[in-house]
Amino acid sequence: MCGIIGIFGNENAAELATLGLFAEQHRGQESCGMAVHDGHKFVLRKKMGLVKEVFRPQKIKLLQGKIAIGHVRYPTCGSSSEYNSQPHIVETLSGPSYALASNGDIINYTEMRQKLENKGIYFASYNDGELLLKYIVYQVEKNGKSIVDAIKLAMQNIKGAFSTVLGTRDGLYVFRDPYGIRPLSLGKLKDGSIAVASESCALDILHPDSIREVAPAEIVEITKQKLQSHQLQASHYRTSKHNKHCIFEHVYFARPDSFEFNENVYQVRMNIGSILAKNDEADYDIVVPVPDSANFIALGFARQKNIPYEMGLIRNHYVGRTFIKPEQTIRDESVNQKFNPLPNIFKGKNIALVDDSIVRGTTLRQIVKMVRKAGANQIHLRIGSPMVKFSCFYGIDTPSQDELIANNKSLEAIRDYLGADSVKYLQIEQLQQAVKKPQDYCYACFNGKYPVK
Repeated sequence: MCGIIGIFGNENAAELATLGLFAEQHRGQESCGMAVHDGHKFVLRKKMGLVKEVFRPQKIKLLQGKIAIGHVRYPTCGSSSEYNSQPHIVETLSGPSYALASNGDIINYTEMRQKLENKGIYFASYNDGELLLKYIVYQVEKNGKSIVDAIKLAMQNIKGAFSTVLGTRDGLYVFRDPYGIRPLSLGKLKDGSIAVASESCALDILHPDSIREVAPAEIVEITKQKLQSHQLQASHYRTSKHNKHCIFEHVYFARPDSFEFNENVYQVRMNIGSILAKNDEADYDIVVPVPDSANFIALGFARQKNIPYEMGLIRNHYVGRTFIKPEQTIRDESVNQKFNPLPNIFKGKNIALVDDSIVRGTTLRQIVKMVRKAGANQIHLRIGSPMVKFSCFYGIDTPSQDELIANNKSLEAIRDYLGADSVKYLQIEQLQQAVKKPQDYCYACFNGKYPVK
């Protein structure tokens, strides 16, 4: 999962992009980068590390221009390295002339890369963002296509999830895959400049006059002369008549103050908690979330059951998100640094411990041990999503089913492994009740029905 930002027509583009990237830091803590067009060429800075570390004030001053593209990354396609970080740039005779940042994964990456390499195109990374950029630039520079037509060809031939911003000498081109799998929003700022971001919370910090979502299969062309939407017929690029937004954005990834897929994320999570509680007859003393993504799920659960809601686990926010750590050993160590039980909250109590999902199970196992050690009498795990049994190929780092606990263990075995007194998941049909248009979501990680193959 990654986060992107794009700014057009603002003298302080780099500063605004930095603010937006910081608001999206939850989407990736491995590396970050920014490309700013100074009127002649793109100036690129990207490093391993967090936004506040990489883009210190003295570094931002070196990135002068009115067009900026930024990215925060956690690795899915390509190893954890600076080479695979984004944005990517392409140089022409006049210098670095194109820059691109994208969120998602390409499922026919190997095939498309080979086709380009056969045409003499060189790749510096194994990142799918570079593939998108090289494909589009090839169509423009070698085949004489307009940028919009080149993006249309990309949508026809490159399969997968991509919410993308492309910068040129003259403007920005914002586009989204035909299924709209990953989120993407566009805002107009008070001074007339334009901003685009993966999540609306990254635009909110820039105080826009208006925000709208970029539609699936839409290309937004932004130049000094115009802001034009090229709304393509999505049916020409996909087999399903419905969108296929990632439901896991609502369950885990997105910030609760974001508006995604025409839904308030916090409200969807409240709905999930309420539905989870309606189908639960057990008695508890308190409801405790595994912070932070489960906070609103647990709150909805507690309100529905009319049981006290307690923030019994205190989170150290400087550790990052354990699920998106690239190595298992790092995830394990991060859990011990990340959570600490509130004194005397758990002692002698029956706990409804609410989490958003169970992917590998290693993090939650350590948390259950921690709560048990803190004196809990009973620990009942209540999970705000169905069992994650299948790999995601659209931007979530679950490449192998062997890593997924629900694919390898029965419910009873999961309970025993986690050390809980009981475990209960939300069912797919129940999760669908939490959103307005359930047919417009992808549930492949739960049921194996992939919209893009």
